[in-house]
Amino acid sequence: MTLKDERLRIIVNRVRDNGKATVIELSEYFDVSDITIRRDLKELAEKGLIRREHGGAVYPVDMPEEPPVIQRMFQNRPNKERIARATAALIKDNESVFIGSGSTATYVVRHLTNRQNLTVITNAVNIAHELASSEGITVVVLGGMMRASELSMVGHITEQALQEVRMDKVIIGVKALSVKAGITNDFLPEVMTDRKILEMGSELIVVADYTKLGKASSAYVAPVNRITTLVTDRQADPQIVEELRALGVQVVVT
Repeated sequence: MTLKDERLRIIVNRVRDNGKATVIELSEYFDVSDITIRRDLKELAEKGLIRREHGGAVYPVDMPEEPPVIQRMFQNRPNKERIARATAALIKDNESVFIGSGSTATYVVRHLTNRQNLTVITNAVNIAHELASSEGITVVVLGGMMRASELSMVGHITEQALQEVRMDKVIIGVKALSVKAGITNDFLPEVMTDRKILEMGSELIVVADYTKLGKASSAYVAPVNRITTLVTDRQADPQIVEELRALGVQVVVT
């Protein structure tokens, strides 16, 4: 992460925690010019992570804290089931894939149990549990610090372990996704782990129901053009779907 990236991350965090921040206080905090801070705020506003106001910025996103993954399994279940089936069809025998945590990802693995010679790498203990009795699948579980609500491993140990594996495809769920803001998360300690995961595979498949689209959360992970394929449902905003396709993202609507 560059010094600028770290500065942007801290700005978003301060604005989120305090509800607002002024150019003067930010320039004093970072010991940089007002011009630099105004440029930073402009960039963050274009990504949808803050909203510019005279003399500073305010936090624009009123997204409720997400419930634990086990509870989310029952939210929008029909949509998630369709997304899962369509995503599983993209995974072939003899491949090596990373599957991240999340409710939709959990449904995906339930459609993979008959695969042969498939390697699934995961940082989520519930994903590993779903596949534990599948004879044709080798499961590689990454260690790390447990994020209890997601049943996932994050942090430095997880990131170190990721350097030892390679995969054909990366399949992840997201907290929020928008054309301007990109892929965003609301749990800052997980961001670096997310970025490391994205480095490990050339093909990125994002599974996200319509409630995740057009939204932005507090921590930037990656631009939308990093996505190879987005699998979503029929309730997705058609304009967002077309904007993503125009950027070269393959969008599967199911």
